[in-house]
Amino acid sequence: MKVLNLRCAQGHGFEGWFGSESEFEAQRDGGQIACPLCGDKAIVKGLSAPRLNLGAGREAPPAELPPQMSQERTPEGRWMRAVREVLARTEDVGDRFAQEARRIHHGEAQDRGIRGQATPEETVALLEEGIAVLPLPLPAALKETLQ
Repeated sequence: MKVLNLRCAQGHGFEGWFGSESEFEAQRDGGQIACPLCGDKAIVKGLSAPRLNLGAGREAPPAELPPQMSQERTPEGRWMRAVREVLARTEDVGDRFAQEARRIHHGEAQDRGIRGQATPEETVALLEEGIAVLPLPLPAALKETLQ
């Protein structure tokens, strides 16, 4: 299994696991690899350090990643974690967002966190009515199950 450091044209870094170099190239050329942050399919391979198994039966000490390499310490990693938290704590009401936000605001529906889609006009109207909304662009990768 090859673990490759990948980067999209927007500069977002992420990791990919492939059976071989040719498998990576076939998936990339077939448009099957996309940036988990922005969905960009213009992917390039970065430098990757090989992992050598020199001591059979010996457990290697856990490698500490440099701060710039840790996904949890990068701005992208923190943003992805925050978006996942929002997804886990809110109900997706889809294109009924504006109507459901009004129902909650007027006490006609249970008070809860919701997310969904609203047109720019609906968003402005909600804000003018005093209903707090926050646009949150979601990466395409979070709209499906991550593997």
